[in-house]
Amino acid sequence: MMRFGTIGTGWITDAFIDAANSAENFIHSAVYSRTSDKANAFAEKHNVKNVFTDIEQMAQSSEFDCVYIASPNSMHAEHAITFLKKQKHVICEKPIFSNVKELKEAHQVAEENGVYLFEAMRNIHSPNFKSLKDNLDKIGNVRSMSLHLIQYSSRYDKYLQGENPNIFTTEFSGGALVDLGVYPLSVAIALFGEPEDVSYFPIKLRSGVDGNGTLVLTYTNFTCTILCSKISSSYNACEIQGERGTLIFDDAGVINNPRLFKTTSKEPVTLESVSQDNNMVFEIDQFKRIIETENKQKYQELKNISYNVLSITEEARRQTGIVFASER
Repeated sequence: MMRFGTIGTGWITDAFIDAANSAENFIHSAVYSRTSDKANAFAEKHNVKNVFTDIEQMAQSSEFDCVYIASPNSMHAEHAITFLKKQKHVICEKPIFSNVKELKEAHQVAEENGVYLFEAMRNIHSPNFKSLKDNLDKIGNVRSMSLHLIQYSSRYDKYLQGENPNIFTTEFSGGALVDLGVYPLSVAIALFGEPEDVSYFPIKLRSGVDGNGTLVLTYTNFTCTILCSKISSSYNACEIQGERGTLIFDDAGVINNPRLFKTTSKEPVTLESVSQDNNMVFEIDQFKRIIETENKQKYQELKNISYNVLSITEEARRQTGIVFASER
């Protein structure tokens, strides 16, 4: 049996707990929030008895083996390292940290303490992603990719009214690329590895973060264009175009309805796929399996993906002068 604690009381934590409830021998046993009212209300909601409002005190607890972190982006590194030092496995919501320096430090702490650090990038753990990967050879030489995640944020309305929601501030390491762009970016990296070159073209908001942007990854024989936005909406599919066909799927954050169009036919071939309301179940199963079997090879693969994704978003910010408060 593996017991886990949670940091954060938002909808994403609710979703993680919901997915965890369907996992075998994965028990929610501790809750943290900065305020006792929120912590107690969340614990009562999920029938959890161990409640904390102090991170250090929680990290020292023996009531859980790993922790899921869904605090504001800028706090991920501090929270993760605190638990890793106390020999707790960490599952950190994407984006894992603000920059590569933080990630390297956390990986070193994890290694020193014999525990694992995972990024909760749910799309690349889904069976539908595997279906895409397994069918890549059917489209021949890849020549172009168009991936995106463009979703108008309800918090943008508050931003327009003069408020400063976390995700639209440099103080909390926000912006479209690190919040939404990391999903299609993780797909590209997990399929094709590190690109040769990166260019980013954002629309910057008055707060200093990107409201939307276009990220261009250059590979040896093709280019991948990634669009991300929190200030507009899109209803187009993602495409991986090859000489013999095109792979298409909906929603880079979930990877729905994967299908194959062959160059010689206009009729799509529906690929094997799984319909899952909450696809966080797949990442939880993967993380549990890695911990339980000590699968260092698979763990290293995931570490490389997180490192490459974070390196690219950091380089994109460097090019365009987007500086997080923690880096000043």
